Amino acid sequence: MSKYEEVLGNYQPDLNDEEVSRKTAEILGKFQENNRPDVLKFLYSCIDLTSLNTEDSKESIRKFVETVNDFDGSRSDMNNVAAICVYPNFVQTVREVLTADVGIASVAAGFPSSQTFIEVKIAEVSLAVANGADEIDIVLNAGDFLDGNYEDLSVEIEEIKDACRDARLKVILETGLLKTAENIKKASILSIYSGADFLKTSTGKVYQGATPEAAYVICQTIREYYSLHNRKTGVKVSGGIRTVEDALKYYAIVKETLGKEWLTPELFRIGASSLSQNILKAL
Repeated sequence: MSKYEEVLGNYQPDLNDEEVSRKTAEILGKFQENNRPDVLKFLYSCIDLTSLNTEDSKESIRKFVETVNDFDGSRSDMNNVAAICVYPNFVQTVREVLTADVGIASVAAGFPSSQTFIEVKIAEVSLAVANGADEIDIVLNAGDFLDGNYEDLSVEIEEIKDACRDARLKVILETGLLKTAENIKKASILSIYSGADFLKTSTGKVYQGATPEAAYVICQTIREYYSLHNRKTGVKVSGGIRTVEDALKYYAIVKETLGKEWLTPELFRIGASSLSQNILKAL
């Protein structure tokens, strides 16, 4: 038995998909209780405002960043978004234009498929950090995971974590590909064990984006890991989250499973492009 299989063996039996669906439905049955201005303002401050488009250019990213700059200080009753998330080749552009006090997140390491040489992954992460990224979002090597090759999977995350230096590492599980609660829980445990600061649901590029059930499994695993090791891991939901109702559902799941101490931009993020404007309209 490998040490990674031993690590997995330290946790409670695998979650049952039907039970996950039932418990998630219970939480969502009362999510509208949180539909209040203070919660909406908080959710705005948890957004990783994202531009990951084929047509992105330096000029379009400059304009994108200026919208964040313009919002900064425009409302005394709420904070700006948590971070701006872009491709690694635009990190320097963001750093040059950004005046608002928000973070810079970069996808990297062969996003969105994670299919390239480890040397390329390390170089891309290192360059993004050198250009000013505070946070790095990478995709779990799903091929290794599904083959049960937990050692290569974990060692890769560890090496990328080292390349992040002081930047925070978010590991994208691509839950729409993993599908089952069992797979999502195992991938979550291995990712945290290997150095992930955040677990993220999805890329939103190929497979199904975030689902409440996947978020519930991730949150439950984070809670269990914390109870065993006293180490807090953040959670980021992304992929198809556009409406205020969407955001409130994930807020309810984090609140009910992880508690109020996770309700901070330091531990809860929403990856989105249009959600920010929809929250402002609702307010």
